[in-house]
Amino acid sequence: MTLMKLNNGIKKYLQDNVEFYALNNVNLEIGNGEIVVILGASGSGKTTLLNILAGLDTLDSGSYYFDNHDISKLDNDRLKRLRKDSFGFIFQDFNLLENLNVIQNVKIGAMLNKSIKNGNILEMIKLVGLEEKRNSKIYELSGGQQQRIAIARALAKNPKVLFCDEPTGSLDEMTSKDILKLIISLNEELKTTIVIVTHNPIIANIADKIIVMRDGKIQTQCTNERKDILNIDWSL
Repeated sequence: MTLMKLNNGIKKYLQDNVEFYALNNVNLEIGNGEIVVILGASGSGKTTLLNILAGLDTLDSGSYYFDNHDISKLDNDRLKRLRKDSFGFIFQDFNLLENLNVIQNVKIGAMLNKSIKNGNILEMIKLVGLEEKRNSKIYELSGGQQQRIAIARALAKNPKVLFCDEPTGSLDEMTSKDILKLIISLNEELKTTIVIVTHNPIIANIADKIIVMRDGKIQTQCTNERKDILNIDWSL
C-alpha cells in the first residue's frame, strides 16, 4: 500500500542570483512499512527530497500525497501538525539534552503525543536496549548509546514515518552496524516506514527500495533484497 507519493515534484532556489533546481520533476512512491534509502553526493537533492517528504519544506510545483491526502498545499500550521502527529526524526547530531537523563529525553518526544504514557516511554527505552541506562545523564553515554536514545525519543510518539538524515555519520563502523541492525528490527517489529538519506552506499544494503539522486533528479530507483548488515565489509 502506497504511503507517500510525489508527482512531478519541483523545488527551485536562487544561488548568487542564479536559479537552480534542487528537485527537477521528481516522481516516486514509498510503500507502507518499507525501508527506503536515498543516496547521493552533496548537492544531489537528497536532503531537499527528505525535507519535502518530511513536511519541512514545500514544493514549488507538483503534488505530494501522504496517506492519500494531498499535503503539498498545506499551510505552515497544518504542516506542523502533520510533523507532530505522524513523523519522527533522527539526525547525525543526536540533539539530546545532555544535562537530562535518558527517561527525560525520551519523554520530550512522547510529549508530542498526549496519549503516550510513562509505561510506553520505558518500553521504547527497552526496545533500543538501554533499559539499564534509563536514569543515566546523556553525557555519561557513548555515541552509539546516544543515537539509540535519539531513536527511542523519535519513536516515543508512535510516528508513521521515521526520517533519518545520516543516522550513522558520526559513529564508528561497528556502532554504525549496530544502529542499522536496530533500525531493521524496529521496522520489522513496529512496521514503521523508514526513510534514510545518506552518502554512504553501504547503508543501502538494509533497504527495500534504493533511490539514487543526481543534480536534482532521480538517477535510478530500484527494489532491493535486504542483506545482513553485520556481514557487510564497511570498507567497500
